[in-house]
This record gives sequence, structure tokens and C-alpha cells, in this order.
Amino acid sequence: MVNNLAQEIDRRSGEIIELCYHCHKCTAGCPVVDAMTYGPDQILRMIALDQSDEILQSKDIWLCAGCYTCATRCPNDIDISAVMDSLRQMALEQGYKAGEPDAYLFHRIFMGVVSNLGRSHEAFSLGLFKVLSHVPLLNDMDSGASLFMRGKVPIIPKITGARREVRQIIQRSK
Repeated sequence: MVNNLAQEIDRRSGEIIELCYHCHKCTAGCPVVDAMTYGPDQILRMIALDQSDEILQSKDIWLCAGCYTCATRCPNDIDISAVMDSLRQMALEQGYKAGEPDAYLFHRIFMGVVSNLGRSHEAFSLGLFKVLSHVPLLNDMDSGASLFMRGKVPIIPKITGARREVRQIIQRSK
């Protein structure tokens, strides 16, 4: 029998998490698992056990980088990044505070930049994040300057001609 949480996550994410047989490949490949409390595999297990409070309060769902490494490693093609997106959405809807507030702040900044420019701009996003999270602006200036000098991070943002379309996609996704 499938519990309510698993059914809801399946519906929201478009994934069938019940296919997971806990091979741990997702967790073994996760680049941020060391910062997590549970890891991707354990989150799927907790969903199966209907442990919604623990999951929705967890910092793990906010730390997921959305890199899809877990999805590419999964033998059953479960996109755990989509599951994590669904869990974050549920947490916000149900009034849970973000388990990792800086991750939520960065997400909001990133989406705002993409919505306004029609594309990402790393320097602008990082600058806003540092100002709003009260992180010292110059604490990693040496690596930033190196990236700028090699032409990897432009200082002036470019606005795409598809800005309106990008904004519409973001609005529809809400």
C-alpha cells in the first residue's frame, strides 16, 4: 500500500519513487551529501515511511544542488532532483521554514535574476546574495577576479531577447 506522502510526491514530481530499491547509487554520487543529514536515498526511504515532518524540516531538501547526478546514476531512472523540488514546494506551502535559509535565499535571488534578465548572471546573483545574507563582499575576491580576467564571468549582465518568454515560463510554473 502506498502512503499519502509517496502518492503526493509521485504526483508532483512525475516520478514513481516506489521503484527505488535503495541501491544507494544516488547517495554515492551526490556532490553535497557530506553536508546533508540523510542523503537522497534515505529521503526516498523516509517518504516511503510517510515521515513528512522530518523530511519537510530537513536541510537536505534545501541543499540539493539539482545537478541530476542522482538521476543519471539511478538504475530505475528516478529523478530525485524533481522529488527534492516537490518536497521544497510542499515545505513552503505547509509553512515549514527552510531547513537551509541561505539556500532558499539564493534560490529566490537566482529566480529573480533569471526572470528579470531572461538568463542567469553569476556575478550579479552572487553580489545580491552576499549583500542580502550579510556575507563579506570581498572574502573570495581573488577567485572571482581570476574568473573575470579569463572571461569566464562577465561583470555587465546581458539581457536576452527572450526575457518576456522566460518570465512567462516562470509565472506558469508557479
